[in-house]
Amino acid sequence: MKIINNNIKVLSIIEPWATLIKERKKFIETRSWKTSYRGELYIHASNKKIKEKDEKIIELLKLIPDIPMEYGHIICKCKLVDCVYMDQEFLNKIQKNKQEFLCGEYNLGRYAWILEDIEPLEESIPAKGHLNIWKFNL
Repeated sequence: MKIINNNIKVLSIIEPWATLIKERKKFIETRSWKTSYRGELYIHASNKKIKEKDEKIIELLKLIPDIPMEYGHIICKCKLVDCVYMDQEFLNKIQKNKQEFLCGEYNLGRYAWILEDIEPLEESIPAKGHLNIWKFNL
């Protein structure tokens, strides 16, 4: 997939969660803050290295065996279609999806950013990450 728009909106995510999105293993990004933004969103794999001995990381990496982490690169495009407040009803529902539940931080009061139409980029784009949703000019 090639990028046509030269002013894109990007979200930086720590690995392996960014790659889990790119590989379509994760469709909900969990955050402590909500956003009113909806639309095209690019996912950036931040430069922060993973703790490979962490038990949760070991479990997550089993979902994407032999997939290299592309630290410091924009790696895929998706659509942010909703931002859901995590109440008890939502948490009860999401716990039934074991893979998605494993891939996020699900707690009362957090937010679930719902992602659709995930498309890996043909070539990842080197970029310095930022907090929040940020703009990147090609």
